[in-house]
Amino acid sequence: MTERSALSFWQIWNMCFGFLGLQFGLALQNANVSRIFQTLGADVNDIPALWIAAPLTGLVVQPIIGHYSDRTWNRLGRRRPYFLAGAVFASLALLWMPNAPTLWMAAGLLWILDASINVSMEPFRALVGDQLPMRQGPAGFAMQSFFIGVGAVIASILPWVLAQFGVTNVAPDGSIPDTVKYAFYVGGAVLLGAVLWTMLTTREYPPVQLHSFTDNVPEGPSVDVSRAGRPGLLLLLAGTAVLFAIRHFALEKEVYLLAGGLIVFGLLLTWLSRTRSHGMLREVMGDLYGMPMSMRRLAGVQLFSWFSLFAMWIYTTAGVTQTMYATVDTSSSAYNEGANWVGVLFAAYNGFGALAAVVIPLMVRRWGLRISHVVNLCLGGAGLLSFLYIRDPRWLLASMVGVGFAWASILSLPYALLSDHLPTAKMGVYMGIFNFFIVIPQVLAASILGLLLRLCFHNQPIWALGLGGAGLLIAGLCTLYVPEPEGRT
Repeated sequence: MTERSALSFWQIWNMCFGFLGLQFGLALQNANVSRIFQTLGADVNDIPALWIAAPLTGLVVQPIIGHYSDRTWNRLGRRRPYFLAGAVFASLALLWMPNAPTLWMAAGLLWILDASINVSMEPFRALVGDQLPMRQGPAGFAMQSFFIGVGAVIASILPWVLAQFGVTNVAPDGSIPDTVKYAFYVGGAVLLGAVLWTMLTTREYPPVQLHSFTDNVPEGPSVDVSRAGRPGLLLLLAGTAVLFAIRHFALEKEVYLLAGGLIVFGLLLTWLSRTRSHGMLREVMGDLYGMPMSMRRLAGVQLFSWFSLFAMWIYTTAGVTQTMYATVDTSSSAYNEGANWVGVLFAAYNGFGALAAVVIPLMVRRWGLRISHVVNLCLGGAGLLSFLYIRDPRWLLASMVGVGFAWASILSLPYALLSDHLPTAKMGVYMGIFNFFIVIPQVLAASILGLLLRLCFHNQPIWALGLGGAGLLIAGLCTLYVPEPEGRT
C-alpha cells in the first residue's frame, strides 16, 4: 500500500500532449463554425440553436464514457481506448466539415465533431486524477491548459496566416474560403497525431494497483435516491411553465431547448426516485443526485463561466464585424477581414492562456486555488466588458489578456478543486457528470441569448459579450463559496 509516485515534467508533458490536438479541433470549431453557418445561409439569430446540438451531445456522451472507462481494462488500458476512438472520428469530421454542401449537413458534422472530441476529452481529465498524486494535480491540469492554449493559438490564427501566404480568403456566395478549408485539413492531422503521441508514451496503472493506493479518496455514504422525486417534480413544473410562456408570449423557438431540458431532467429524477433497476442510467443519475458538496458549489461557478464563454464563441464574429467593420454581408471583403481578425483574437486569448498556465501554479502557491480562480475570472470579465467600449479592433488584443487568464483558469482550477474530493473508483463518471455544468449553461445561453438581444439590446450581438463579462464576474463571486481542499496552502 503506497501513494501514487510523483511524475517527472516530461511524463506529465507526454500525458497531456493529446490535449493540444483536441483543442486544435475545438479552436477551429469555435473560431470558424459561426462563419461557416452564416456563409451557408444561417441567420445570426439562428446560430445559437445550430450550435446547441454539440454541447447537448457532450451532456449525454461524457457521463456514459466516464462510467464505462471506470470499468474498462484491456490491451490499450483504461482511458486510452476512448482517446483513440474519439480522435479518429473527430479527425474525419474536421476533414469533411468545410466541404459541407448545406447548412444542415454542416450542423450535423458539428454534432459528430463535438461528440467525438467529448469521447476523448473526458478520459483525459480523469487520467490526471488517476495518475498524479494530490500535490501534482494543479500542475497536471495547468499543463493541459498550456497545451490547450498552444493548440488553440495555432488553430485560431491559421486561416489568417494562410491568407498572408496567398491562399484565397474570399469565395463565391455560399462557399467556404480555401483558408478555412486548408485549416480544417491541417487540424484533422494534428488532432489524430497528438492523441496518438499520448497513447504511445503514457502507461496507466492497472485497476488493482490503482485501487490500492493510500492517497485514494474513498466513496462517501450512499444517498437515499427516493428523495429525488421532489426536485424532479419541481423541474417538471418549471419546464411546463416555460412551455406556457413560449406559447403565451410568442418567444423564440430556442427557448424550447430550456423547457425540454427541464422536463427531461425532471422525468429522470422522478424515475430515479421510483426505480429499483441497477443499470448504467440509474448509476449515473444516482451519482449525479449524490454528488459531493464541493461539486455542487462548483456548479454555480461553472454555470456562469461557461454561459459567458459560449456567448463569446457564438457572437464575437457577428459583434465585431457589425460594430467595428460596419457590415453584415458575409460575402464582402470587410466581413471576411473582420472574421479573420476574430480568429486572431481567439488565437491571442489562447496564447495568453498558455502563458497564464505557467503563471497559475505560482498564483496557487501564493493564494490558493480558490482566490487564484476569483482573480482570473475577474480579469476575464473586465476583458469581455471592454468590447462594449472599444471601437478600434486592434485594441481588442488587450482585452484578450484578461480573457486568456480566465480561460486557462476555467480549464484547470475547477478540476483541481474537484478532483481532490472525488472517489478514485468513480473519477471517470464524476468528471463526466461535471461536464453537465459546462453543457447546461451553453443550453441556457442558446435558449435565451437571442431573446435577450431582441428584447433588451435591439439585436446588437456585441451586447452578448457584455453579458458574458458580467457572467464571469458573478462566477468569481460564486467561487468564494467553494471550499479549499484540505491540506492545501
